[in-house]
Parts: sequence; structure tokens; C-alpha cells
Amino acid sequence: MNTVTTTHVPLSSLKTRRGTSQADGEGSVQVHQDPTLRIGTAKVFAVYGKGGIGKSTTSSNLSVAFSKLGKRVLQIGCDPKHDSTFTLTKSLVPTVIDILETVDFHSEELRPEDFVFPGYNGVMCVEAGGPPAGTGCGGYVVGQTVKLLKEHHLLDETDVVIFDVLGDVVCGGFAAPLQHADRALVVTANDFDSIFAMNRIVAAIQAKSKNYKVRLGGVIANRSNATDQIDRFNERVGLKTMAQFPDLDVIRRSRLKKATLFEMDPTVEVEAVQHEYLRLAASLWAGADPLECAPMKDRDIFDLLGFD
Repeated sequence: MNTVTTTHVPLSSLKTRRGTSQADGEGSVQVHQDPTLRIGTAKVFAVYGKGGIGKSTTSSNLSVAFSKLGKRVLQIGCDPKHDSTFTLTKSLVPTVIDILETVDFHSEELRPEDFVFPGYNGVMCVEAGGPPAGTGCGGYVVGQTVKLLKEHHLLDETDVVIFDVLGDVVCGGFAAPLQHADRALVVTANDFDSIFAMNRIVAAIQAKSKNYKVRLGGVIANRSNATDQIDRFNERVGLKTMAQFPDLDVIRRSRLKKATLFEMDPTVEVEAVQHEYLRLAASLWAGADPLECAPMKDRDIFDLLGFD
């Protein structure tokens, strides 16, 4: 059986692990991935944010925007509910874990078309899936997905890889994409709960950046007609907003229609959102400067935001 090499770190060994070259930040007890797994030459982005904030909508439309710029794009959904690529493929595609289970985890028996599905405008779509609740780590699932893609040489001619990451900050499935990403992007709304979650995400990314190449790329304001609270937080911690998408009903309707925003009937609103995604994709392709941020203490966020 082909598996990703993982090691569970016991609490008793934390003191010795902190000084090693591949420890995943201070006090990490996450599943450790095989350090030899590398995606290759593609530019890799990991999209983070509070649960329900619109990461999948953002990731899918950003994938299409990259494809409209002529890039070969692969989107990897990292949530057990496996709906990241729903608007790209028009269906809930089988997950990598589901497919591997059908061949008793003998990956050599699989063909690329068994787990990679074509999406709108040529975007390649993969859903990692997740272990049954309470039985395993999402970090293993992400590692197994990257390993399978490498074995079938599916990353060799890919220009852009986008990981759409689940919202749980404490899970290995949250942390694993940071081993592979060049830039981490945080999706947030202009409200306290979203920004509070963003602060924890920033802290997690900073911890990973000590030993991996991943760096913070910036913030994507979603469902936000204003950004005053986001701006206040950004100024305090050293972040910057790269794109803003207002709270438009057409964005909600695009999900209901199993469509990306690039497939919706052209209106002034739709074209403005499409242009913003294309601008964001072009900016990321050109190279987003890494941000060095200083996440806040929980109490300080309460004092900073929304309690005047």
C-alpha cells in the first residue's frame, strides 16, 4: 500500500522537536508530511478564511481568471464536503480518498481521469475529500492527493495550483497546504468574526513560514461593500487588501446555477466582478510581495474593532 510518510508528535517530545529544521512551528502536534513531496514549478496559492466566508466561490472564480489569462490551472479542494469545484464541474465529483478506497489504496491502479475532472475553461479539478469524522487527519488526505498527482505527472505542465482550504485552523488539513504554497491568501468579510478568524490564520501561516517557503500574500475582501474594519486591522498587523468583492446577489445566484461568475449573463455588476478577478489573477501571477505580519492578541482585537 502506498502511503504518505507521517509522524504524530507526542506532547512529551515537543521540546526536542522545536529545534529541528522541519518542525511546523512552536508546539506543533500536527501530522508531519513527507518533506520530499514538492509540487514543482507551478505557482501555488492556498486560499484561507473563516468557514462559510466564500473561499470556494473565490477560489473557483480566481481559477477561471487565471485560465482566461492563458494559464494551465489545477484547483484542489481540501474540505471533506468536497464542493470546492462544484461550479467548475457542475457536479460533486468523487474525492481522491473515495477513489483510492475502491482500489484498496493501490494508487498504481488508477488513471488520471479517475480523480482529475475537467472544469469550465479547462481548469483541472481535484477534490481531496477527508477521512470519516473522528477517524483520521485531513493533513494525510492532502498529502496523499499531492503524492498521487506527482506519481501521474499531472503537475509537470501546470502553471497555477490553487488549494481551497477548509476553515478549521487547528486541523492538519488546514496546515498541510502551507507546505506546498508560495503565497497564502485570506478571504474575509468586513465584520468582527471574519477578522478574528483571519488573525488566527495569520498566526498559523507565520508559524509555518519559519520552515517552509509559504508567505502571506494578502487579503481578499468578500461580501463587503465597505472595508473600514478590514483596513483598521490590516494597518495594525501589516496586511494589505488585494481585491474587494461586494455583497451582490448575482454571486449567490451563480452558486445556485452551478456556474462561475464568468458564465453569468453579462451585466455591469457581473463585468465589474469579472474584471476584479482578472486584475487579482494578473497581480498574483506578476508576483505578490510577501508580507511580514504581527498577529494580535485576542483581547486586543476586541478593543480594536467594532466596540466604539
